[in-house]
Amino acid sequence: MNTFDALYIEHGRAICYSGFRKGQNPGGLYPTYNEVKEDLLLLHGHWKYLRVFDCDRHAETVLEVISKEKLDFQLMLSAYITAEMNNFNCPWNGGVYSEERLELNRAHNQNRIKCLIEMVRQYDSLVFSLSVGNEACVEWTDHYVPESRVLEYVKQVRSKTKKPVTFCENYVPWLLKLEKLANEVDFISIHTYPVWEYKHINEALDYTKENYYSVAKKYPHKPVIITEAGWATHSNGRGISPENVNEEYQKIYFEKLMEWSEKEGIITFFFEAFDEYWKGSPEPLEPEKHWGLFKIDRTPKIAVRHIFQK
Repeated sequence: MNTFDALYIEHGRAICYSGFRKGQNPGGLYPTYNEVKEDLLLLHGHWKYLRVFDCDRHAETVLEVISKEKLDFQLMLSAYITAEMNNFNCPWNGGVYSEERLELNRAHNQNRIKCLIEMVRQYDSLVFSLSVGNEACVEWTDHYVPESRVLEYVKQVRSKTKKPVTFCENYVPWLLKLEKLANEVDFISIHTYPVWEYKHINEALDYTKENYYSVAKKYPHKPVIITEAGWATHSNGRGISPENVNEEYQKIYFEKLMEWSEKEGIITFFFEAFDEYWKGSPEPLEPEKHWGLFKIDRTPKIAVRHIFQK
C-alpha cells in the first residue's frame, strides 16, 4: 500500500472531469462558466479530487468556477502533449506525421508546459498535483513522445513549482520501459481498463489489482495512484464486445473499485464524470463516447442514481 504522507496528499474520492457537451470539443466550442458551474455543483460533496486533461480554456474555466463559487475541490492540472515522434504501431488512422508537423508539436508541447506552470502559479491553492502528459509513451498511442522528452518536461516543471509532478500513463509502459521517468516523478500515475483488455466484469477488479500491484511492487519507493479506471456503458463493437458493457456492469465495477481503493488508501480517479460525444468515431455507440457516470444530458446512470435521484 502506498501513502502520500510525505507529499501531504490526503486520500479522497477522485474523478476525471471533462465538461464538453454536444457540439463542443477541444479546440472548438468550450463549455461556458455556467455549464461548468452546473457540472461542478453536481460533483461537489461527492468527490474531492478532479483531474482535467489540459491547461486550456476549459481548465481555466474550471479553476475560475472553483475559486469564485468557493467549491471544495483540488485539481490534478495537466499539460496535454502531442506527438514528437512517429508511431507506426498505432492501430488506427493516426500516429504518423510529417517532420514539419512533429517540429510544430515540439514547440506546442513546450508552450503547454509553460502554460501549466503559469496556471498553477495563478491558482496555487486549488491545485494538488501536476501532470506533464497523458498516454504518450504506450505502444498504441497516436501522440508518441519519447521518455527522454517527457523526462525533460518533468524536470522543467519541478524546477519552477513545488507541486508534486507526475505523468499519466497506461500501466504497461511503467513495467517495461519508464524506469528513469519513474525515478524522477514525485508519484506514478497508472491507467487500467479491464474492459479494453477483454476482461469480463467478474474478472475486472482482480485484473485492476494485478495491474496496480505489479507497478507498485516494481517501484516500492514511489507512491502509485490510478488516474484512469472505468467501464463503458455502450459499444459498437470497436475494441469492446457490446455484451460486455452496460450500466449494470459499470455500477458493479465502480462500487468494487471504490471499496477496494478506500480500503487500501489508493487515490483512484474514476473515468469519467460525463459522457463526451466529441470523442472517437461519429457512430452513436462508439465506446469512447460512453464512459461517464452521467449521460451527456447530465442525468445520472445507474452507478450513481441512488445519490442523485432521491
